Amino acid sequence: MKELTLLETRVLGTLYEKQHTVPDSYPLTLNALLSGCNQKTSRSPVMEVSEADVASALDSLKSANLVMETSGGRVSRYSHNIERVLQVPSQSVAILTVLMLRGPQTAGELRINGERLHRFADISAVEGFLDELAARPAGALVVQLPRLPGARENRWAHLLSGQPKVEAVEKETPVVSSLEARVARLEDLVDRIAKQLGIT
Repeated sequence: MKELTLLETRVLGTLYEKQHTVPDSYPLTLNALLSGCNQKTSRSPVMEVSEADVASALDSLKSANLVMETSGGRVSRYSHNIERVLQVPSQSVAILTVLMLRGPQTAGELRINGERLHRFADISAVEGFLDELAARPAGALVVQLPRLPGARENRWAHLLSGQPKVEAVEKETPVVSSLEARVARLEDLVDRIAKQLGIT
């Protein structure tokens, strides 16, 4: 598979995330996908991309069979095809999605931040899937990063965009804490309830 750009992984991650968090609006319109990519919560780095940027990323992902377009009604909608293309179970895709949307994380952070995509029984379950993804015969999809000074655990990164640049990773701000993750989940819940009640 070709290496993906940061925006392509953001588009793919957003499609998978929204399929699980807002199933009623999935497959997504270009507009919904744009706001998911530019979301300020649960994203690292935060991006500010245009509709044209997202459309171009979609074209590239469609050529790699990672995204499918359906035109139901007046507007085109997009869905991911990541499980079939990568031939990995949904638990592994949930882990990859969190890494694509939030950057490198420890197994514990992946378990907390991926809760809405898949509920892992414990950290060792997450570690089991990470090990499988790292030792995948068709090519590793994740890599364990060198431990940061003062850190207790190693972080993991996805390899869909090629080998991560360790220097760049080390300069990143610390990964979202569990409290921020809970706030993001609550904001999402409030959004969904507001939509159902017709409140903007």
